[in-house]
Amino acid sequence: MLQKEEIEIKNIDHLGIVAGIVDDLGLVEKINKIVGVDSREKISTGQVVKAIILNGLGFVSRPLYLFSQFFEDKAIEHLLGKEIKAEDLNDDKLGRTMDKLYRVGLSELFLLIALDTIKKYQITTKYSHLDSTSLHLHGEYQADNPKKEKGIIKENPIYITQGYSRDHRPDLKQCVMDLIVSSDGDVPLFFRAGDGNESDKAVFGKILLEFKKQIDFESIMVCDSALYSQNNLKLIANLKWISRVPFSLKLAKSLVQSVTSSQLEKSSQEGYSYCEQKVSYGGIEQRWLIVESAERKKSDLDKLNRQIEQEAKSAATEVAKLLKVEFSQTGEAKLKYQEFNQQFKYYQIEKFKILKACNKLGKTIYKIQAELTQNFDYIVSYKQQAGRFILATNCLDDKQLSTSEILSVYKQQQSCERGFRFIKDPLFFADSLFVKNPERVETMMMLMGLCLLVYSIGQRQLRLSLLSSKTKVKNQLGKLTNNPTLRWIFQCFQGIHVLVLQGVKQIINLTKERQLFLQFLPAHCQKYYFSS
Repeated sequence: MLQKEEIEIKNIDHLGIVAGIVDDLGLVEKINKIVGVDSREKISTGQVVKAIILNGLGFVSRPLYLFSQFFEDKAIEHLLGKEIKAEDLNDDKLGRTMDKLYRVGLSELFLLIALDTIKKYQITTKYSHLDSTSLHLHGEYQADNPKKEKGIIKENPIYITQGYSRDHRPDLKQCVMDLIVSSDGDVPLFFRAGDGNESDKAVFGKILLEFKKQIDFESIMVCDSALYSQNNLKLIANLKWISRVPFSLKLAKSLVQSVTSSQLEKSSQEGYSYCEQKVSYGGIEQRWLIVESAERKKSDLDKLNRQIEQEAKSAATEVAKLLKVEFSQTGEAKLKYQEFNQQFKYYQIEKFKILKACNKLGKTIYKIQAELTQNFDYIVSYKQQAGRFILATNCLDDKQLSTSEILSVYKQQQSCERGFRFIKDPLFFADSLFVKNPERVETMMMLMGLCLLVYSIGQRQLRLSLLSSKTKVKNQLGKLTNNPTLRWIFQCFQGIHVLVLQGVKQIINLTKERQLFLQFLPAHCQKYYFSS
């Protein structure tokens, strides 16, 4: 019988794919070149980052403080290098690595990696999408409110505090993550960490300006309505952009209500219609696209009818109470009348009169006489704007940016949202951040961005390979597709092990289906499964 030490079985699952994409990107080498290598260290900064990405894309919902435990049953030498053990990836090593990364500049480091990625994989950068999200944190994170800094890239750590919570957790402190991603494969191009109470309106223009300074290609920037303010538009006057126009602007609200259905023409995108107008706002000539979505219009009108029905009941109850109230002065009655009409949107009281009378004690009193009616003008104006929104661009040449393209490009703003959903998935280790200080919180956010970069590049390359070879594979529903998610491929690789028997290394459970998947992934992935 073989001795126990002659047999070793370790898990690899889908981590060989992750390691292969990291190698294909050359992340270890790039990070080591920027940060530097200490010959006294057994494991370099680049290798630790690779380990963090393996942990992050391991999809085991295991937080960072259990980092070394994650690798106890993994084929760590196979994935990271000879003689590297799980105990080498301890808390101290992890902390020192995060401190090194912070010192070289997180946004700068991320952008350098992203620019190399664009060139290597020929990623189309005609459009870039900016958005932000909040990440909640557990713990005190007590720190002084930092001094205001002129630059958008902060020299001081972020300020972790309470702010508008997109996670619907106003009870927790938070930080903000800003991302710019390409419309080609949702690849992240720019990362920035922000204070927990930071306003998108205050920083989006500055972020785009900073991004433009550091890139060597032209790109039309796409953003939501947080970008659209006079200050921001003047700040990015030399950039090309597409933005949603907020209805808080009187001009926007008036225009969206005044355009008739007959003025709208059908879009090439099913379910949409639009009309275009030239507008000057903030001293900048623009094209405004008034868009109507049939699906959204139906949803808005259904919601409106429910609200009208609910308000009808409460308004009838309140007006019945109001008509019974006895006032000692006419001014009190007028005030209550005004308060009522401010309280309700879809119903108002009209034919308002103040009647003078005597109560049972013979004292002069005043009572209200009025009728409850629907606020017809308000309802009509709301129905007119139902399902509509306005997109603006300073690209005045429709040959550079066609009318239909404005809508299709803006819809790709979901590429940012997909990235945030990925980062905030409960299976991702960053569901809640467990690090000790703001500097390491920022570093952890940057590493989450690198995880997204690795995932998006892997998925993009897989889909391009399937498309070019005109091949389809089965998805989780058993249907053939050339557009699978990389997460599904990861799931298909569960249960693969590395077996070392008498010093000979073998891969167990590499089925024909898994070998087929590997053909469409980078060669660096294949080597981890002995398929190269």
